[in-house]
Amino acid sequence: MNKLLCTTLLSLTVSMSHAAVVVSNSIALHGKPAMPDNFRSFSYARPDAPKGGELRLRALGTFDSTNAFINKGNAVEGTDYIYDSLTVAALDEPFSRYGLLAEKIERDPEDPSWITYHLNPAARFSDGSPVTAEDVAFTFDLIRKEGAPNLRNYYSEISKVEALDKQRVKFTFKNKNNRELSLIVGEQSILPKNYWSKHTFNSTNLDIPVGSGPYLLTRLDPGKSATYTRNPKYWAANLPVNRGKFNVDTIRFVYYQDITVSFEGFKAGQYDFLVESKAKTWATEYKFPAVQQGLVKKFEQPNLNPAGMQGFVYNLRRPLFQDRRVRQALAYAFDFEWSNRNLFFNAYSRSQSYFDNSELAAKGLPSPAELALLNPFKAQLPPEVFTTPYQAPKSDGSGNVRANLMAAQKLLQSAGWNIRDGKLVNAKNEPFKFEILLVQPEFVRIVEPFVKNLSRLGIEVSIRPVDSSQYINREREFDFDMVVEGFAQSLSPGNEQRGYWGSQSAGIPGSHNLSGIKSAAVDALVDRIVGARTREELVTATRALDRVLLWNHLVIPQYHNRSYRIAYWDYLEQPAVKPKYSPGLDFWWANAAKQARIRAAQGKQ
Repeated sequence: MNKLLCTTLLSLTVSMSHAAVVVSNSIALHGKPAMPDNFRSFSYARPDAPKGGELRLRALGTFDSTNAFINKGNAVEGTDYIYDSLTVAALDEPFSRYGLLAEKIERDPEDPSWITYHLNPAARFSDGSPVTAEDVAFTFDLIRKEGAPNLRNYYSEISKVEALDKQRVKFTFKNKNNRELSLIVGEQSILPKNYWSKHTFNSTNLDIPVGSGPYLLTRLDPGKSATYTRNPKYWAANLPVNRGKFNVDTIRFVYYQDITVSFEGFKAGQYDFLVESKAKTWATEYKFPAVQQGLVKKFEQPNLNPAGMQGFVYNLRRPLFQDRRVRQALAYAFDFEWSNRNLFFNAYSRSQSYFDNSELAAKGLPSPAELALLNPFKAQLPPEVFTTPYQAPKSDGSGNVRANLMAAQKLLQSAGWNIRDGKLVNAKNEPFKFEILLVQPEFVRIVEPFVKNLSRLGIEVSIRPVDSSQYINREREFDFDMVVEGFAQSLSPGNEQRGYWGSQSAGIPGSHNLSGIKSAAVDALVDRIVGARTREELVTATRALDRVLLWNHLVIPQYHNRSYRIAYWDYLEQPAVKPKYSPGLDFWWANAAKQARIRAAQGKQ
């Protein structure tokens, strides 16, 4: 081949490669972002929303740190307001990200092994210094070395982060099929190198950090409150992603040790906005004077996100729960139908999937596309994955669960557990006993009927409510038999599934793999989710994973609500268009005249 031809082919190859690169101000995991490059604001924002006023929010527990990126201490609520990230989420799209610190995003859609973010030259930290590519690289190096396990796990597939110049930072990834990771790195809060190179990162303290976000942390009253003040010099206030957002001047988080006491605080006007989590409270206790006088408003907004999974989580690290039949048996003792009728005013739906309330939930029997993913692991998987749609045990709601307990007893017998002198024991005459660890004392009334049914099987269960600090520390160390926890899900599941179910994360203290599952099949399915090139591939792999998780009985599924139950003091106002996937509180604003009247009324409550 002559030299001229070689040169021509080389030029053509470079030209073709260059043509594949896309530069834009937004990115979507699958398909294209809904908003054009020149959009003015999000559809659920009021661009001219008035600024001013104060918003007070509830926080539960306590805090002893302002660093939310490490596995130590209890971080104060609201630190997200301090920091900006490279991109921000659209609240009405499944997985689209729009530039914030990043003015432009450069990538090759056919090659997800790299992505380059171009920083906005106007980006500034709160001390006035510019946000540079060096700060981005420093942030990821620091967190991958000293950050919390869930963050280190997220970023474990980053090969390198390079500051190409002052404005450009390039991420290179180890796995060329991890299409989500290039978007995930855009979500990380960026830390100032100049500040953190002079401070100890992996320690708890109440220092006021430097950030680049819309608010400044201006006051900490340890154990009581944290106050954030809108930065009047915020560099990104007029960007399209922020128009109509961050409207109040002050955000204060008011702390309570007890959820019941906190509701009394809301009634008394100590804070202003609440997403109510307790069905009983919503049904029976919103009749206090401020509601009757129209000072407090309440409504339900449809929640179109996947419901995720809340349940009694087994710790498979405990020998007691390593037999799948045992885990399946105990599920028969949770009488959801009775609880829903007698405790929850029929407000909830039973969870039958880790992705309920979405197209991602497994339905019927596996499709041919799912079977193609599942069949290679058939010998390792529960046979029901292939033969039986999952259905949580059901009752008639009367409280008579004799048939369910008989089914449980048969499973326990097959696993080597039998009743002797009223106690369930194994061949060594060791009793079946365990502890349920709780962080909310109010949850005791929900757990007690479950414990009562377990006692009818000869099982001894103790309920242990502890304070938030002890609960967090025991969870981090996997020091529990069973906990009540939730696994939040999005419309675009991905790398977080490794943290929930990955074999590697099972042995890392502080990871979200609370159950401790280690499964080659689960790991492979998570890889297929992470590497999905189309929405169809993502849905197929997620449904297959859902089946495997359900039939492994890692949790006893509880319930979910299909709407946000929102109550607020009536000085807050919101845009006419509500975002599909969030209450969108950051786009609300304070009506100054109404707030003055409300504050006067709150003083009389």
